[in-house]
Amino acid sequence: MWLGPEEVLVANALWVTERANPFFVLQRRRGHGRGGGLTGLLVGTLDVVLDSSARVAPYRILHQTQDSQVYWTVACGSSRKEITEHWEWLENNLLQTLSIFDSEEDITTFVKGKIHGIIAEENKNLQPQGDEDPGKFKEAELKMRKQFGMPEGEKLVNYYSCSYWKGRVPRQGWLYLTVNHLCFYSFLLGKEVSLVVQWVDVTGLEKNATLLFPESIRVDTRDQELFFSMFLNIGETFKLMEQLANLAMRQLLDNEGFLEDKAPPRPAQPHRNISALKRDLDARAKNEYYRAMFRLPRDERLDGHTSCTLWTPFNKLHIPGQMFISSNYICFASKEEDGCHLIIPLREVTIVEKADSSSVLPSPLSISTKNKMTFLFANLKDRDFLVEKIADFLLKTSSKQPGDNSAGRKASVMDPAPEIPHISETLWRH
Repeated sequence: MWLGPEEVLVANALWVTERANPFFVLQRRRGHGRGGGLTGLLVGTLDVVLDSSARVAPYRILHQTQDSQVYWTVACGSSRKEITEHWEWLENNLLQTLSIFDSEEDITTFVKGKIHGIIAEENKNLQPQGDEDPGKFKEAELKMRKQFGMPEGEKLVNYYSCSYWKGRVPRQGWLYLTVNHLCFYSFLLGKEVSLVVQWVDVTGLEKNATLLFPESIRVDTRDQELFFSMFLNIGETFKLMEQLANLAMRQLLDNEGFLEDKAPPRPAQPHRNISALKRDLDARAKNEYYRAMFRLPRDERLDGHTSCTLWTPFNKLHIPGQMFISSNYICFASKEEDGCHLIIPLREVTIVEKADSSSVLPSPLSISTKNKMTFLFANLKDRDFLVEKIADFLLKTSSKQPGDNSAGRKASVMDPAPEIPHISETLWRH
């Protein structure tokens, strides 16, 4: 495939040149193909440990000019046929044009622009597929499918560098977590380890630390125990493994396949190295936590949360905690485990009102309900944005009740603050 041109300072290290012309070089990775020998073992080990793209694409094409010491990658290929097609295209379409230029700098600029144009055209054809995963994940997913023979439908969620303990010997490699499988691959000096475990076969997951296995994750299946360690972030890895295993069990019990969320919440600053599927699973975990905390319906989805305080008249305190907003509820949970939880159905809300800030109550917000109760929140970081969100959900809630237009007529956002009446303790969950 075509690659966005990147500099290569040492073009011949671990690579063998097979074809060359005044502007391009076609190379093969050492050890790939016939007669790899010791060099093949060493290079193969290095590629696995460093997660090199040469494992999937052992052929590449570099652009170079006569007086320059810098090379530029323009294409790679997993097979000789694929790389030959790219080489022939370059010879048939660019060689004659490049020979006209007088300046080497102009030649390189033209080549880079042409390659970027080809890539842009290819990406435009793929655009209807929706948000594509970052390039790193595309490459990792291709490696996973080729290495373990996975079908196109098997989606990679995330991958991690770690060690698999085979007896008392750690095997450094890469752990791939897909929707349906846990996979691991290692290649060290000719010793290959390849594992594929279905999540439905996992009977237990445990994060522990012993003298033999320092801070490791143990995966129990019906017939074996697997130990993985040396993660950069073991907590994140374990949490994702636990979520995927639970998801597989739930699908098995419900007899349903995995349905990817078609409209997951978009982060304000999307992470470049996180796949769309990983963000979907993170959003699912937050939604499940939100629904379990407040015992909400199964289809309720969290829109966002923010820090704030809540005035509790029965003990005359401003309790710090978190406000949670979803399409049908406004909820509050105090920071203390034995504190209070508050659930306000939006269908009961009549007035959302901003009050004047003071040193005692910065950025206050009061919410009144049909049964004449008012809840006072304060210390809201972005009160105006929060009020707009609540107003949008109130409009949608009133439109869902065609038989009862009272909520739609009364629900409003106001600026002056009313007198705060006494709040009954019966609505609070302790």
